Amino acid sequence: MCRLEGTKCSFLLCLGMSIIIFSFMYLRTRIPTELKPPQVPSCRPFSPECKAFLPSTETEEWYRRDCQVESYILNSHVQCSYLTRDLHFITKPLSREEEDYPLAFIVTVHKELEIFVRLLRAIYMPQNVYCIHMDAKTPWEYQEAVRKLVGCFQNTFLSSRSEIVTYGGFSRLQADLNCMKDLIKSKIGWRKVVNLCGQDFPVKSNLELVQYLQSKEWKDRNMTPGVKQPASMRHRTQLQHREIIGSHVAPKGFGLMKGPSPHNLQVYFGTAYYALTRDFVDFVLKSQIAKDLLEWSKDTYSPDEHFWVTLNHVKEAPGSHVDGDWEGDIRAIKWRDQEARMHNGCKGKYVRDICIYGIQDLPWIIDKNSMFANKFESNTFPEALDCLEQWHRNKVLNQAAVPIEPSWLLATPRSSNSSSSNSSSNYFNSSA
Repeated sequence: MCRLEGTKCSFLLCLGMSIIIFSFMYLRTRIPTELKPPQVPSCRPFSPECKAFLPSTETEEWYRRDCQVESYILNSHVQCSYLTRDLHFITKPLSREEEDYPLAFIVTVHKELEIFVRLLRAIYMPQNVYCIHMDAKTPWEYQEAVRKLVGCFQNTFLSSRSEIVTYGGFSRLQADLNCMKDLIKSKIGWRKVVNLCGQDFPVKSNLELVQYLQSKEWKDRNMTPGVKQPASMRHRTQLQHREIIGSHVAPKGFGLMKGPSPHNLQVYFGTAYYALTRDFVDFVLKSQIAKDLLEWSKDTYSPDEHFWVTLNHVKEAPGSHVDGDWEGDIRAIKWRDQEARMHNGCKGKYVRDICIYGIQDLPWIIDKNSMFANKFESNTFPEALDCLEQWHRNKVLNQAAVPIEPSWLLATPRSSNSSSSNSSSNYFNSSA
């Protein structure tokens, strides 16, 4: 029995009850049991043109649950469990097929923090592994935000060595190699590695990537689209160049010529993007042919556009494609000089002759169905990424062979007859 006066006992009892009640109320706000309508009034609504790419429901529109990604990362001090939940990362393998074929990703970033976060969550799966190369010249605040996010995942890490990357320079190739040296040590048994830049976004789901990379055409084979170096590109490897760190690449002197390629290699020209087998990566890091080509490439222009594709035509290289051409639909890119021949023109704007996509470019991107699309910007045409991201997440969840968790939804449909949580839950349950 309490030996205090009756008034003190009553006070302690009321205090204890208050603590219990307020604790319960706090936990209810931190652990969502159902989807709630959007809480952030500044959420940018979907463009009316996006309606054609979203699932048809009884509702008139979809509401974005995801807002201000960049400010959340920069200002948030929450625990990782809340961060991954609030940013809608998928936290479980969605099928046995994907779990049995883990992929590795190399992502090089230097700007557009918001797009990088959205890219990472779009490609993130817990069975995969991710190496992030952060340009050494990026602002400190950007670096801290990326470190905070990357630190929340056991299968995601920063490259052990960071380069000051120069457009068209050897440093861009070195950044990928730095990540490869780290990935080859990974305990995750990844099967193929794909490289990305921070302004890419996926078109295929992870399941579709796995199926495409295991298809009859690409099983155990590297994907490095390219052809024998055309005459118009020979100056890149015939003239000596020097990299002005962090600025640009320029010819050395007055047309100083380079020596022939090592091992009498036929030099090829292609994209800087690839999908490579683990054995090929091991070959790149250890073989004398690859080491000699790498050394020879240090004073060439944009060596990442000849290095991978040239090695992939070496007969001794694992998974080589000696008769390969432009096969492999890795990127949907609208080049200015391909307008009217390969695409219907850029509906956004051209930067360095590459289209920064607007929302009217989405039908072409989706119809082309490449692995990824390049490029997006968050400030100029944000509605294009909003729409593609939601279209992609809907596809990913529709293909899932596991129950969908509420936090994985980026947007929810709101119905006049039912709550947003019920309508979205019913949609994905029936689709999955």
